[in-house]
Amino acid sequence: MHIVLCANIQEINVFNSVRYPPSKYNFALCKMISRGIFTFKRKTTYLKHTLFLFIKHSLYYIYTALSKPVDQPGIYQFTAMGLLDDREIDSYNSKEQKKIPRQQWMKEKMQEDYWEKGTQSRKSKEQWFNVNVDILMKRMRHNESDLHVLQWRHGCEIEKQGDEVKFSKGIDEYSYDGENFLSFDDKESQWVASVDAALPTKRKWDNVPILNQYTKGYLEKECVDWLNKFREYEDLKLRNGSPPDVHVFAKRSFSDKTKLRLTCLATGFYHKDTFLTIRKYCSPLPEDELESTGIRPNHDETFQLRKSVEISEDEKADFDCFVAQRTLKGPIIVRWGSESRSSDPQRGVDVFPQQPARISSRHDEANIILFCKAKAVSL
Repeated sequence: MHIVLCANIQEINVFNSVRYPPSKYNFALCKMISRGIFTFKRKTTYLKHTLFLFIKHSLYYIYTALSKPVDQPGIYQFTAMGLLDDREIDSYNSKEQKKIPRQQWMKEKMQEDYWEKGTQSRKSKEQWFNVNVDILMKRMRHNESDLHVLQWRHGCEIEKQGDEVKFSKGIDEYSYDGENFLSFDDKESQWVASVDAALPTKRKWDNVPILNQYTKGYLEKECVDWLNKFREYEDLKLRNGSPPDVHVFAKRSFSDKTKLRLTCLATGFYHKDTFLTIRKYCSPLPEDELESTGIRPNHDETFQLRKSVEISEDEKADFDCFVAQRTLKGPIIVRWGSESRSSDPQRGVDVFPQQPARISSRHDEANIILFCKAKAVSL
């Protein structure tokens, strides 16, 4: 399927019906399709295509137990937290002894009995950890006056492409004093000891087949069900929120004063699967030509992402910034244009500002398509 799409890529451009002659930009997009980053779905008979991101999602729970109390603020003898796509959604500690929501949508969507049952479950796990930290210390002949740490991480990851959701992997692993101790092999349904001290536990747990069956079933089914449920709640909340802010700006290149460093910034988004690229003539530039900061956290639990490329000053009108996200009805496209000067919204340096061109109606989309067609002719 990917091969067929790549053969036809010279006729297709993301989110419009423009025909393009072959170029390195088209072939770069073709590469991304073949790697599973993009896929296209036909919606009408005139080469109208929609972009779907190849997305990974995760749900993990992390438990940390100390062998003795530590007189430090914010550090507890036992803590637990749930992480959806690396964002904390719930927490528990040995001082408050209550499972509490860390996201507003969790508080709104999950019923009271969910939190009550969760609290009892975390209390039971706290007792289990207290007992087993002592067991490991004695097994390893560690001094009780020293501080030791036992951790457990378990959860699952899925891959989503369009409407298709597929289990990717499950993790159930223990560490002691920061070193790998014991992990579950989901494919073989058995435990793997990372150190000799874990062998007694491996043998004991492998001799209880129902335990391994439950662990495998939880990772591949129950965990995935919870992950999908939480994602639905989170997506509903985010769809009612604001889209990411997108800015395009440029400043003189440090290495070549005759060139501009064009930067695209998307900020204020919650989903790490937000896709951002810089396009020339409405075709995405190859990733190896772009410099990226990677996704970075903001102070308010949102994220930001920047990508930059060096261009000739007379090419300014040929570029735009393209941002896509699963919670958006369509992409955000901010086209480069103005010659007047302003400031980088983050750094306060002199730059050339953008002229926004968000697709919000058929009229706006038509203008973008006309712009792309005009630029395609000049190739």
